[in-house]
Amino acid sequence: MRLIQTEYLQGSVDIPADKSIAHRSIMFGAIAEGETKVTNFLRAQDCLNTLQAFKDLGVPIYDEGETITITGVGAKGLSPAKQTIDVGNSGTALRLLLGILAGTTFETTLEGDASLNKRPMERMMIPLSQMGATITGAFHSEFPPITIQGTTQLTPIEYHMPIASAQVKSAILFAALQAEGMTKIIEKETSRNHTEEMIIQFGGKIQTDGKVIFLQGPQQLKGQEMTVPGDISSAAFFLVAGAIVPNSEIILKNVGINFTRTGIIDVMKQMGANIQIVDNDLMNQSATLIISSSSLNAATIKGAMIPRLIDELPVIALLATQAQGTTIIKDAQELKVKETNRIDATAQELQKMGANIQATQDGLVIQGKTALHGAKVSSHGDHRIGMMLQIAALISKEEVQLENPEVIAISYPNFFQDIKQLVKRTE
Repeated sequence: MRLIQTEYLQGSVDIPADKSIAHRSIMFGAIAEGETKVTNFLRAQDCLNTLQAFKDLGVPIYDEGETITITGVGAKGLSPAKQTIDVGNSGTALRLLLGILAGTTFETTLEGDASLNKRPMERMMIPLSQMGATITGAFHSEFPPITIQGTTQLTPIEYHMPIASAQVKSAILFAALQAEGMTKIIEKETSRNHTEEMIIQFGGKIQTDGKVIFLQGPQQLKGQEMTVPGDISSAAFFLVAGAIVPNSEIILKNVGINFTRTGIIDVMKQMGANIQIVDNDLMNQSATLIISSSSLNAATIKGAMIPRLIDELPVIALLATQAQGTTIIKDAQELKVKETNRIDATAQELQKMGANIQATQDGLVIQGKTALHGAKVSSHGDHRIGMMLQIAALISKEEVQLENPEVIAISYPNFFQDIKQLVKRTE
């Protein structure tokens, strides 16, 4: 596919719903008692796979167009699936489902697509096994398909997180909601806290003291009405586009600005980006963001900042190619076990376009500012790599061809249409 190029970008975009929250809205609605209504649900394949997974587990879910209605059955009310549950490309669905299924009385097998089945699940298997679930991977490995035999006698644990991971933390919390006693999680660095916030939103109780989380189980949640805010991970591509394409201004509406997710805004401001935050909705944790062309300087991105922008690092690397100086990204080993090895894939593909970028063991080193040129590039089957390369193509003077662009629909089905409606050319 030939990627879109432009002279400048002008206009507004309604950012699609937050994928992390959309997944969790189905999960919490399913294990709560009573009815949950979800509006602005993300109709991307990953989230639709989560919806289907809970239908397979016996949860009545009705898709009424603008609203999805879930009749919760409680964690104890899930039923055995008649077949292996296929979550497609969604690591979030697979990992968090393991935590929910840990407290069931039956055996369930979860699998994904070819990409997900290459991603290790040992980080989930260790704590959930300590809590009493029996978990095995394919051929007794740590890779999907994963089979879990739940138990009604889950034991609370004290668990020191080896890495900052919202997915591992969330899997433990879903199991802890079903365990008798106090579970304590000590985070290495603070990771996104959507699960903690939604436990409270659905009537549960959880305590946080710095990097330590306490949850007393078991707990019964209550169905809610909720609206999913826009996904800042999707907004990130337009934030970078607006900053690096000359003479541009983009307005992004309904963007989720939960503190654990706004690292990209902080880093871009640090690098000199012209970002305005307006119409701040405190209740919904969302706002309108306005980004315009910017003169950028290099930065060092590391430590506690990394979990707050882990999914945005490929497009931040692109941003750094247009910043003066040497940008260093470190402490980002988690990027190696995403849909692809995003450290290597980011470096390889941007190098094809002329970027001065090198992969390291835990991140990237980018020398800026460099002019990007045409090339044949690959998404590596990773939606975020594919979208990053489209943003890079906007500032190339020559044609950029992308292999496997269809993978972008995993999280952003209308991505190319939204880019096209911003594209402006001088007469």
